[in-house]
This record gives sequence, C-alpha cells and structure tokens, in this order.
Amino acid sequence: MKKQNETINLRLMVFDSAEELGKKVDEHLLEMYNLDKEKNTFLIPIKQNYFEDGHLKVEINETVRGKDMFMLTDIGNYSLEYKMHGFINHTSPNDLMQQLKDGIGACNCHAKSINVVMPLLYAGRQHRRNTRENLACGMMLHELDMMSRVKSFITFDAHDQGVEHAIHNMEFDNFFPTNQILEKMINDLSMNRLKKIVFVAPDNGAVGRRNVYLNSFNSKKITREAGSFYKQRDYNNLVDGKYPIIAHDYSGMKDLDGYTAIVSDDMISSGNSMFDIIEELNKLGVKYIYLATTYALFTKGIDKFEEYYNAGKFNGLYTTNLSYIPEEYKKAKWLHIADCSKLIAQIIYNIHNDQSIDSILKDKSLPVRLVEEKFNREKSE
Repeated sequence: MKKQNETINLRLMVFDSAEELGKKVDEHLLEMYNLDKEKNTFLIPIKQNYFEDGHLKVEINETVRGKDMFMLTDIGNYSLEYKMHGFINHTSPNDLMQQLKDGIGACNCHAKSINVVMPLLYAGRQHRRNTRENLACGMMLHELDMMSRVKSFITFDAHDQGVEHAIHNMEFDNFFPTNQILEKMINDLSMNRLKKIVFVAPDNGAVGRRNVYLNSFNSKKITREAGSFYKQRDYNNLVDGKYPIIAHDYSGMKDLDGYTAIVSDDMISSGNSMFDIIEELNKLGVKYIYLATTYALFTKGIDKFEEYYNAGKFNGLYTTNLSYIPEEYKKAKWLHIADCSKLIAQIIYNIHNDQSIDSILKDKSLPVRLVEEKFNREKSE
C-alpha cells in the first residue's frame, strides 16, 4: 500500500460498489496535486465484510484522524454478492446504504470532516408523499444530517432537488454531467447530424432538462427546435409499482423531416416509455434519434434496445459511468458512456481546498465551443 503526501489531509474511502470509478477519481486527484501515481494514492484501505447472518462490518485499515474524508458509493450496483444462511444474495440499495453508514460510523470520532459522494441518489424518486408511504430519500438525508462530522452531501442529477429541504446542517450539492455527455456526443457525431436538432422532453418533468440541452447548443451553426411528450396513464391499475402509460402525446413542430432528435432524461429504468417515444418520433420523420440520460439502469436488460437499434429505429444512447453498467452491456454498439471521474475529482479538490464550485455548477459554454470548433475543423477539411 502506497501512501500519498502526508501534508495533504485528504482521503478517499471508496466502497466496493464504486471501485472502478473511485480508482479513476484517485488518478485525477494525483494529477491535480502533481503527485507520482506509482508512489502515491488518496485511497484508504478498508475491509467490507458480510457475516453469514447477513450483517456487515466496515473496517478502516489506516488512521483517518484529522483527515477530510470523501466517501464514494454507488447504491445502484447490484452486481456485488454476499452469502446469508447459505444463500447467495445480490446487494440492494438498502444494503449499500447501510454499508455507507457503517463506514461513516467507523471514522466518525476521528475524521476532521466526512463528505458523502453518492452520484445516484438513494430513493431519489421517493421524494414526495402521494399516499400512506415513507419519504425515504428525505429520511436518509435527515439521518446523515444528524450524524456528527458529516459536512457535505454530493449527488448528481437528483430527481428532485427539493429533497435538500430535509437537511439543516450539512451542505447539499447537486451537479449535472450535461457537459460530459454533450462533449462525447459532439465529438462522436458529424456536423451533418448536428445541423438540425430537435430537443425532446419525454414527459413534463424533463422539460427543464430539455431546455438546458437546448440552450447548450446556442450556436448560429445549428437549427434548434423543442418538443415535449405528455404521458397519459391508467390510474385505475397499478403494474409493477407504476401506473401504466397508455399514450404519449407530442407537442411541438410536427415537420421534423431530416432532424436529429435528442431525447434527454435523468434516468432510464426499463426503457418502455422511451420505446414508445422512439416509435412516435419515427412517425414524425426524424432522421436520427439519440437518447441522453445520466443513469441507464436497464432494469429489464438491453435486448429490446438491441432490437430497436438493429431495426434502425434509434441510433444511440449516451449515458455516464456514475452508476453500475454490466461489462457485457458496455460492448453494445449503440451505448456510449461519458466518463465523469474527472468531474468528481474536481469537485472533491475544490471542496477540500475551500474553493468555489460555482463554475462547475454553471459552466454552459463548453458545448457551443465544441460545436464551433467542430464546424471550423470539418469546413477546413
């Protein structure tokens, strides 16, 4: 185990749920501090043990006294396994939430501060009460807020940022990986596909996100249009915990012949509603269809995405590595993953050094610069 410069009192506690992402974040931090990657690391060694009755324990194998701790977890990683009473179980968000709390408890009395980095927000969609149900996301935040030395909570693309009203002591920062997704998309696509774009919101809740994408392409080189779908649901029946969608109604310019459609949302679970939208956009005459989402959960696998791609019904899905995606899914030709590890490292660096994060939160100029550069480059060729 190599140790980093002891004058920098920053440590990363990366749980096994976020191990791959955590290693990349560590590498970026070492670059920012100009430290040798072969001899240094900010990662702190920990043991994550499950007992045969299902209980778990997190042990820290290095002192954290007086250190600023940044804990990185991915509550969406269902690939991890543990044995309980002879049965093999896969970790759930509840398991990984408890693991995080156990890690906080392990260093609570010694660390100078504790900062939680949880990109995929636990119970993020359980943000309001419609009937006799728990406000699980708010309760989780309130519980962390009451723990001593927990200074800040960092998440990405929260389904509803209003959940921060559940806390009063720790900081709550919600970042968007829009630039990382758009940078990859712009680099991948030709100007021919970027010249005419219709930005589409799949439902009412995604209109604000669509407008961010729309405004990010504020370039004279591009013709931009905006469209929205409105979901009609059957509220008389509950299927798999959801009221089924019976129709998607489109609002916006109908003549989309030759346009590239970019459909943006915070997460795609099963993808069923996206398939309906793809069908409707094809009827409107769009030439290319790309989906953009922070979290591609693929709760029912990717077979139908493969089917739609092979049939030429959509052209690609852009997402991030902020939550777990199986290795076999990453091989799909239509799946494009934007790396957000440098973004996380920059956030950690700024917070640890008491620097402003305003530029990270509000930088909207990058997509336009990339489009202008791409246009000039392709024109010169």
